[in-house]
Amino acid sequence: MLVLILSVVVLLVIGGCVCVFWEARGGAPGWARGVAKVTLLGGELVRSTSRNSRSQQSGGDD
Repeated sequence: MLVLILSVVVLLVIGGCVCVFWEARGGAPGWARGVAKVTLLGGELVRSTSRNSRSQQSGGDD
């Protein structure tokens, strides 16, 4: 069951990356633009969460 869930997550990530690439090249339909936007926002969220956890581990002296 866990393998199935992880497989779906990986497929969604790959699909999101394809949509971001398609949007960057131009000519993507509206749904692909939406998926690309959600993918980029998700990446920013993960990046900011990672930054916050690192600053808390180091004592917040950044």
